[in-house]
Amino acid sequence: MLKHLHIHDEAEEKVWGKMPKDKAFEKAADTFQLISDATRLKILWLLCHHETCVNNIAIAVDMSAPAVSHHLRLLKQAGLLETKRDGKEMYYKLAGSDEAMLVHRAIDDILNIKCFL
Repeated sequence: MLKHLHIHDEAEEKVWGKMPKDKAFEKAADTFQLISDATRLKILWLLCHHETCVNNIAIAVDMSAPAVSHHLRLLKQAGLLETKRDGKEMYYKLAGSDEAMLVHRAIDDILNIKCFL
């Protein structure tokens, strides 16, 4: 593919040479699509700042626990959340991954708040 490009300078050639694979862009697009839902953003904001259970999240977002569980499952599958079981209760919090931390910073920046943790 690069041999057909009209490269103007060395800097442009370096950019093209470092372009991530399509899979990486697909993963990024999937993450952006996942967090484009206002309810999931609200859940993420809460879990960026406090570990809590499904029932408390359901109250905070004014949804049923099963509906919240669906959102939590999607966020966990994407690697944005971690869980901890205490007896019958499952607690959720933001994952410690670079991607989750980036989402945390983006949410706080977009909402123009200073993280208090």
